[in-house]
Amino acid sequence: MTNRVPAGMAEALRLTQAGNLAGATACIQRLLRGAAPMPPDADPTIIDVEPITVNDTPDPAPPHHATAFKPAGAFVGRFHPGPRAGLGETLRGLAAGVRPAGTGFGANGTVRPAAEPLPDGAAFTTASFTNKAGTRSYKLYVPANRGDGQPRPLLVMLHGCTQSPDDFAAGTRMNALAEEHGCLVVYPAQPSSANAQKCWNWFNPVDQRRGDGEPSLIAGITRQVMRDHAVDADRVFVAGLSAGGAAAAIMGAAYPDLYAAVGVHSGLPRGAASDLPSAFVAMRQGGGPADRQAGPAVPTIVFHGDRDTTVHPRNGDDVAAQSKAGAAGARVAVEHGQVPGGHGYSRHIHTDAAGHALCEQWTIRGAGHAWAGGSPSGSYTDPRGPDASREMLRFFLANPRRRPSAP
Repeated sequence: MTNRVPAGMAEALRLTQAGNLAGATACIQRLLRGAAPMPPDADPTIIDVEPITVNDTPDPAPPHHATAFKPAGAFVGRFHPGPRAGLGETLRGLAAGVRPAGTGFGANGTVRPAAEPLPDGAAFTTASFTNKAGTRSYKLYVPANRGDGQPRPLLVMLHGCTQSPDDFAAGTRMNALAEEHGCLVVYPAQPSSANAQKCWNWFNPVDQRRGDGEPSLIAGITRQVMRDHAVDADRVFVAGLSAGGAAAAIMGAAYPDLYAAVGVHSGLPRGAASDLPSAFVAMRQGGGPADRQAGPAVPTIVFHGDRDTTVHPRNGDDVAAQSKAGAAGARVAVEHGQVPGGHGYSRHIHTDAAGHALCEQWTIRGAGHAWAGGSPSGSYTDPRGPDASREMLRFFLANPRRRPSAP
């Protein structure tokens, strides 16, 4: 980053507030390429504006997924458009005047999913948690499947920008999987009062550390559910999409005593940004070398599409590198697969010298910025797989907290 960025970002925000989203987007893209800012009042040329990319077999989105604003670079296809967001929609959120330091991964509209009927005996309820950092509501799924009556696993799911707990639950189908395995699932909600696009503020220093900001609220929600329900403390996990994925990476690093494993889908590594300009850089080209984990690494599963134009795929590599940094004698096995009628993928399985999981990294060929294998009933999903929800839960249940061996 050079000393042109602060002035250039100021010009981008000026253009946004004036309603010139195309000019603001072009200004930021020029900065990220290292070019000089455009002179005031100059119109963007075709080279300054990001090209539109489309799927091989485009179909129109269903009517209930229609959007009033289609950002440059959005992708379409036989699945729900992903949360491509372009810089334009992010800037629109900034111009709204709520938390002006906030940014996000953009949006293609908010979906209100129809509520699916619950199994007899299950519950999907709303509650809230408050501490000095504020208040956050959440939804909690309690399955009808009580298992053997023993304490149950708990999964914390952090939604992406513009999403809600109901939307995220519908898109990931995580409640149905929780019913299969007898898990509790909690979905903290980020309000627009905290970020105009409802993004978790992964790039703010106060929201990157233990005991402060949003991490303290998410950890507080987790502990409140653990107090109110019979939860196995060795099987508490956290996962998220996009901004929620970046927040999940932060939670695993800040609270390794609370979360046994982490899932990051289309997110960024901890410490990828420390302010708005560096957030744009990290999203567009990767955040550079990842910070090393101070304490013991938490097993992490990573999903990222290799055609993600919202969060650069290099960020998935950085999350994986961060999760296994410092591990002595690490080993890797590589598998390749193909979803019938869907995406191909590669799967890198990293283990330590003792064979314990460090990281499982899925790179999805041809996929953009969307939850792999998700349902079109929620936003930002790609039903062409692989099934990220099922694979995450499989990884989590196979990696409870490891207790130190007795001497």
